[in-house]
Amino acid sequence: MIKARFFNQGDLLTGFEVEGHGGGEEGTDIVCASVSSAVYMTANTVTEILSVDADIKVEDGYLYFKVQPLSETQAILKGLQLHLISLSKDYPKNIKVTNI
Repeated sequence: MIKARFFNQGDLLTGFEVEGHGGGEEGTDIVCASVSSAVYMTANTVTEILSVDADIKVEDGYLYFKVQPLSETQAILKGLQLHLISLSKDYPKNIKVTNI
């Protein structure tokens, strides 16, 4: 199961942590591929397009991403959160989303 946790500071999102695998066969797991693509696009957009510094840790099946609570990152982080929540509704046995 993929577990996605979003970090909040007041009303602002400050990052996320995603770990685990979707549970399907490697190379054909659409949940895992969807999550991975969205997570990397979010991280790359914030760091490369917006030029915001981030604390990032990446390992097999794990990505940690944290930024200062900036207004310019909110739409991107909220978009990722919405995408992962939608996936969790469609695939509740494969992904769980929480806020901390």
